[in-house]
Amino acid sequence: MLLNPVLISVIVMVILSLFKLNVLLALIIAALTGGLAAGMPLIETMETLLGGMGGNAETALNYILLGALAAAIEKTGAATIITQKLSKSMKGTGKSLVFLIAFISIFSQNLIPVHIAFIPILIPPLIMVMNKLRIDRRAVASALTFGLKAPYVALPVGYGLIFHNIIRDEMALSGLDLGDAEVWHVMWIPGLAMVTGLLIAILVTYRKPRDYQDSEKTGFKFGFKDHEWAEVTFNRDHAFAVAGALSALIVQLTIGSLVLGAILGLLIMLAGGAIKWYSLDDMIHSGISMMGFIAFVMLVASGYGDVIRATGGIEPLVESVSGSFAGNQFIAATGMITLGLLITMGIGTSFGTIPIIAAIYVPLALELGFSPMATVLLIGSAAALGDAGSPASDSTLGPTAGLNVDGQHDHIWDTCVPTFMHYNIPIMIFGIIGALVL
Repeated sequence: MLLNPVLISVIVMVILSLFKLNVLLALIIAALTGGLAAGMPLIETMETLLGGMGGNAETALNYILLGALAAAIEKTGAATIITQKLSKSMKGTGKSLVFLIAFISIFSQNLIPVHIAFIPILIPPLIMVMNKLRIDRRAVASALTFGLKAPYVALPVGYGLIFHNIIRDEMALSGLDLGDAEVWHVMWIPGLAMVTGLLIAILVTYRKPRDYQDSEKTGFKFGFKDHEWAEVTFNRDHAFAVAGALSALIVQLTIGSLVLGAILGLLIMLAGGAIKWYSLDDMIHSGISMMGFIAFVMLVASGYGDVIRATGGIEPLVESVSGSFAGNQFIAATGMITLGLLITMGIGTSFGTIPIIAAIYVPLALELGFSPMATVLLIGSAAALGDAGSPASDSTLGPTAGLNVDGQHDHIWDTCVPTFMHYNIPIMIFGIIGALVL
């Protein structure tokens, strides 16, 4: 089994990713390594990799158009006015403020899909309030990461629609068609795990007050620039931006197409004058800038999955692994979810992990007698693991960018470690138990 090309490829990919090699290069090198280990000619391996990239073309387009929609909403200032109004209305105890931040963050993934772009708008003005309430920023980091991650894990809207569709499509490519079954029917389980982690973080782990020094420093880390916080009043452009965002959401819920939803949202904002015809190029460029890298990771990950399948190493690996598990589903589920944690921690994206693990997990799960929905849960949980806690993930970089405006919030110890503990551990527990019950 140690000479299995699939195993060799995955090990190479994880090691390269953990050593911080760019994830695109890590995936390409790992694919070529797997092909060569299987005795495939280098040219054939590369052709398989490139040919397989089309499998995630729709996903890549989803990312680009969703990024363009987010850029358009941000350009109109609609997100700014909403967060300013909310920040002014935030009152009460420290814990209620943290819960409210988590609640607001949820909508950045679906209702107004701006992803992490809301953080530098919402969080810096609240830093002084947090200091006065002596809120532990590790609790706020946990709340923000919850809002960035839990919605796409559990809800088939916005980024969640992309995540769930990738799970469905990659499982079909690996020989398990779900038919009419919906991925979200079981993905609420890791979503519930994250709710549990959030409650523990806010009410138990970081419940005690923590003191910070007040500072006028507003320099943003991770590329965010200084800017003045000017009061914005609601206008016609904001109304059409909100209408466009809501229309995109309705199309996603009714038709299930994120591409059509994003295009409709842009057209509504264009017709209403919220964005101008001549600025459409800028919107698309912004979408590519915001989401382009993740889109390319998805394309290469799809090609990697094809190479893995073409090596012929999956079947021997499945037979060897299933034999070592001796039919023990508990040990198998634990091992599969742990592997997903290692891969996602390495490459920093749950979405890019799915094509890699689905090629291995589907035949293995079928061999071990897991039901189709248990297999969905295993793949979804394994992919979701690591996005929280990975130093290279948007789910951790975003919160740090907002909370470290005054240099008093450490990326690793105040964001990555807390989110790793409170989300990855519960997801592992809930995912393993759920897979055994389903």
